[in-house]
Amino acid sequence: MNKYGTPFTTVFFLISTVTGVALFFHWGPMAFHPMHEWLSMVLLLVFALHLIKNWTPLVNYGRRGLLYAPIFIGVLASVYFFVQPSGNPAGNKQVAFRLAGMVTKAPLADLAPLFGTNTDGVVERLRVQKITVDVPDETVEQVAKANNRTANEVILALMQGKQQSSGRNHRDKN
Repeated sequence: MNKYGTPFTTVFFLISTVTGVALFFHWGPMAFHPMHEWLSMVLLLVFALHLIKNWTPLVNYGRRGLLYAPIFIGVLASVYFFVQPSGNPAGNKQVAFRLAGMVTKAPLADLAPLFGTNTDGVVERLRVQKITVDVPDETVEQVAKANNRTANEVILALMQGKQQSSGRNHRDKN
């Protein structure tokens, strides 16, 4: 711990910082999200070992009252994300969950513009993903059930087609 504690803590803190900032600003590859989550778990382990090694100085900070202000500010800052003045949870995730539920009950033909295509394009995207559609008036739930898939898998198949085409357009602009 004496030899490698600080270097490991520093490296994993830097990884967590870079990936966290990238996620905050929606930069970089999608790999940043799982990298941030998993390597932050490693950081917690390394931090715990660092904390054990430096327990006496930490207790001394507490005895001198130097920990109270940071703890209070940290707790207060965290509470904001649980109880916001508007009463809505942070990020309005409830809206996204409600919208996903509505999408699963909509006919595929009605969803085509949402995914940047027409009815034939929606059917083709699903066919490429080995999901069969009998008629375009079927809902996402009906298609999922008929293909022994989840509604999320059907929606993801529709989204993947849109991401691929939008990704090409983005690269063409650069």
